[in-house]
Amino acid sequence: MSDHDDVDTGRRAFLVSGSLLVGFTLLPGRKAMAQTVLADEGAAVQVSRQYQTLAGSLKTNPYLDAWIKIAPDNRVTVYTGKVELGTGVRTALLQVAAEELQMAPALITFLTADTGASPDEGLTAGSHTMADSGSALLNAAAQVRALLTDAAARQLRVDAASLSVGNARITAPDGRSLSFGQLLPALNLHRAATPASPLRNPKSFSVIGTPMPRLDIPGKVTGKPSYVQDMEMPGMVHARAVLPPAYDAALLALDDAAVKAMPGVIAIVRDGNLLAVVAKGEWQAVLAQRALSAACRWSTGRTLPRSADVIAQLKQISTQHIEIANSSAATTPGVKTLTATFSKHYLMHGSIGPSCAVALMQDGVLTVWTHSQGVYPLRDGLAEMLSMPKDKLRCIHREGSGCYGHNGADDAAAHAAYLARGLPGQPVRVQWMRDQENLWDHYTPAMVTEVKGSLDAGGHIVGWDYALWSSSHNERVVNAGRLLPATLLARPFAPAPSVPMLQPEGGGDRNAIPLYKLPASHIVNHFSPTMPLRTSAMRSLGAHMNIFSIESFMDELAAAADTDPVAFRLRHMEDPRACDVIQLAAAKFGWPRRGRKPGHGVGFAFAQYKNLMSYMAIALELSVVRDTGLVRLEHAEVVVDCGQVVNPDGVRNQIEGGVLQSASWTLYEQLRFDTGGIGSFDWSAYPIMRFSAVPTTINVHLIDRPGKPFLGVAEAAMGPTAGAIGNALFDATGKRLRDMPLGGERLRREIAP
Repeated sequence: MSDHDDVDTGRRAFLVSGSLLVGFTLLPGRKAMAQTVLADEGAAVQVSRQYQTLAGSLKTNPYLDAWIKIAPDNRVTVYTGKVELGTGVRTALLQVAAEELQMAPALITFLTADTGASPDEGLTAGSHTMADSGSALLNAAAQVRALLTDAAARQLRVDAASLSVGNARITAPDGRSLSFGQLLPALNLHRAATPASPLRNPKSFSVIGTPMPRLDIPGKVTGKPSYVQDMEMPGMVHARAVLPPAYDAALLALDDAAVKAMPGVIAIVRDGNLLAVVAKGEWQAVLAQRALSAACRWSTGRTLPRSADVIAQLKQISTQHIEIANSSAATTPGVKTLTATFSKHYLMHGSIGPSCAVALMQDGVLTVWTHSQGVYPLRDGLAEMLSMPKDKLRCIHREGSGCYGHNGADDAAAHAAYLARGLPGQPVRVQWMRDQENLWDHYTPAMVTEVKGSLDAGGHIVGWDYALWSSSHNERVVNAGRLLPATLLARPFAPAPSVPMLQPEGGGDRNAIPLYKLPASHIVNHFSPTMPLRTSAMRSLGAHMNIFSIESFMDELAAAADTDPVAFRLRHMEDPRACDVIQLAAAKFGWPRRGRKPGHGVGFAFAQYKNLMSYMAIALELSVVRDTGLVRLEHAEVVVDCGQVVNPDGVRNQIEGGVLQSASWTLYEQLRFDTGGIGSFDWSAYPIMRFSAVPTTINVHLIDRPGKPFLGVAEAAMGPTAGAIGNALFDATGKRLRDMPLGGERLRREIAP
């Protein structure tokens, strides 16, 4: 099941490129589609009844040649519909395919999301890449290897079990061998996968579970072109957009005569409120954009609320009240009841490189190179916006310098596509400016949570009431109206209505249902279909806030029960894998660590991301500078169970990065805005964690589960880190802080003598 992977029965089910087969194969028609609808990351994924038992994304892309192609010259190409976002998944997915094909990874050509070549796996989001694409590749590669081995056995007239496979060649005991390419005439890989796969014994793995240098790192550290921002093409021109100064502002007047006469200017494009300039050189485009912006007169636009009123406003605009859990069991009476309210303000993606895209209209086909997290949903949105057939649009992923959520990538791609259609034969590069990236970001929504818990005389939780107020946290491209340029046209497209994401994945209510044993619980998502700011997905969605709230409150309940916080968690945990990570994290840290320096505190937290993906527990120590509110994470011990570990270094990279990013959100980040507009237009107005606050040490310990399913890990750290920080701050200061961000000036005021 993959993110935003809407099955379009007119979509290609296998690849156009390659030498094994050339053509198109359609998934079964709508009459053959099952009524089963899998909800994931805000999209409904329909799965044909006959493919429901397949692994991962094979459910929606069942044909083996959609994943693996073999050429007559023995070249092997492996495809994924997922993209590399800096998480290292391209390397891990290559390792998976190489292991089951029994090939050295260097011998495989590995290609990522491209609507003209790859399987449609929707979005790369929600820590689903390894669970969905990794599982699909593991099984597809095993089945392809078995088919090749059977074909070789027939030709060599030997038992298939006696053959050995290595580096695209199959060898018999007597030394005779055939290459994969030589077997093509006797083999047709254009067949649907089967539910059962001849997977190799994990004990024999030599690639999976082994640290492998990431494919994307060398170019980045040596300064080679690595991102879509670095792309250069012959004859490429440069464009800059002029965006409205406020939401709903209308372009009332424009005097562009002077701009048209500026050096290098090729065209000024206006369609309603969509305005852009195209120039021969990038700096020429920047100067022209500045001049064009100054030549505009806009209406006032929509007034934003006061940032101080955000929390109260959330309760006013939440119009849907969704009960996501309601259970009761006979329990002993509660003797202690605690309540708490937590809140989080809007956050910004803060991508290091502003969004960018390159588009080219050539021979009636519009190709867009983009760092979108979902090239297929983007293609569909662009087709609607431009009134073009989908088969005349191709979206190819290129890495972007900054992501982890729904930033401006899709919007910049829409700008580039619109402009390139009017300039056939010329590649058009659109680069947003820093202030545009900040002011027109899809911010992560603010949240409020309220929790009440009751303990019996034995210190067990006997009642749990939890409520949250927020939005979907996911306004991904499901129609043209979700693309900013499409909303600015003279005939604008309306965004699709915001809808709540279903459990168990959830959106704003992601991880709102604790994994702990709660005999009586009532959990409600107060959902708002509208928000005062432009919002959408950011790493972990509502899990960051919900886990922070739950794990902070678990410490409060533990104190009320006069019980160590780790022991209290174990008392309420039945999942053995959860117990393993909790116990190991405590042991590695030496919990509870006595004899700390003044101003130091320790904290602990746990969660299983979405109650579906990786388990993670973290114990950390931090220090507080009382005069400034600076918080430094001194040391952290993290334990992760992500099932079968593919690339240990890659998992550690993601957990370490997640701890840092979550610490920045939790301690320092908050969007500045008020009735006059958004104030966080540059880095000085949007504080992030500085190098001076980076942890001295983060040790990540992995519990490997060979043969177990892959569990996504990229977002697992966000919630537990926040919870552990909140608990450690209480330990260091005696103040229970519940309104994020917790550090900086706010903390200084709280602890000032």
